[in-house]
Amino acid sequence: MADLPASVALHEEGPREGFQIESSDIPTARKVAFIEALAETGVRQIDCVSFVNPQRVPGMADAAEVAAQVRKRPGVRYTGLWLNTKGLMRALETPLDIVGAIRLTASETFCVRNTGMNIAQTIDEQRRWLDVYREKRIPVEWGYVMTAFGCNFEGYIDPAKVVAMVGQVLDLATESEVSLRGVYLADTVGWGTPLSIERGIGAVRERWPDLPIGLHLHDTRGTGLANAYAALRLGVRQFDTTCAGLGGCPFAGHKGAAGNICTEDMVFMCEEMGIATGIDLEKLIECARMAEEIVGHPLPGKVVRGGSLAPYKRQAAAR
Repeated sequence: MADLPASVALHEEGPREGFQIESSDIPTARKVAFIEALAETGVRQIDCVSFVNPQRVPGMADAAEVAAQVRKRPGVRYTGLWLNTKGLMRALETPLDIVGAIRLTASETFCVRNTGMNIAQTIDEQRRWLDVYREKRIPVEWGYVMTAFGCNFEGYIDPAKVVAMVGQVLDLATESEVSLRGVYLADTVGWGTPLSIERGIGAVRERWPDLPIGLHLHDTRGTGLANAYAALRLGVRQFDTTCAGLGGCPFAGHKGAAGNICTEDMVFMCEEMGIATGIDLEKLIECARMAEEIVGHPLPGKVVRGGSLAPYKRQAAAR
């Protein structure tokens, strides 16, 4: 087992993941203010919006307006998500930092239900996307394998299937002469446990020892931070997180459950273990409070209620 990493990179997805699953009546100005506040915390990448069908995801109906109104802070990358060419064209009309990805799914059933295509068709679709990215000069940085640890329709996913899908991602990158930074494994619907995380990462590492791995984890059943810790023990240092635990897959079938792992909880855990995040926890806690005020209900983050240990440490040091 590897030592803990010296630092981690946390990709903040709260605005997109959170506001796409909330009601559609959140004012655009509140979304913009939240994104700008997050940029003051030290996060280096913020996923702001999804360019999707507003009839299916009404919380993203104002995606273009949000993207246009955010005042960009130097050193922070502002990204978005799209699912089709129309969405990409909308994204390209905004000031966002447009970055492509290769996205495949380990569960055949989830793939069909989520995209209307089976895995083989999705691979062909990704080839077409890579052609579009090349034509538009859009960089492609990461590959993603969704439902890498389990699926509501197929149960736990065999690590061998995950390895096969990672191989498909890497083959697509090679075909298109794309140099990926690494591959994310996504616990899309919250099936992951520390053991399945270890097995999945271990299987990929056995095949590609030097491949950087990122994790997109959900806290649907309360194992999110434990899963992150298991990954940290294996040297993983790239994670998707959401401030206050905003979000969740809008089509996963468990609305009301906790969403993605919480950024401030992850920052607290890492910093207390000596793992640098580059993020100001106190400012992040203020953002989490802001998020709860915006959505109008409690969110699943823990540190927003318990606070950091900083005041207690100062008090102890003064004795």
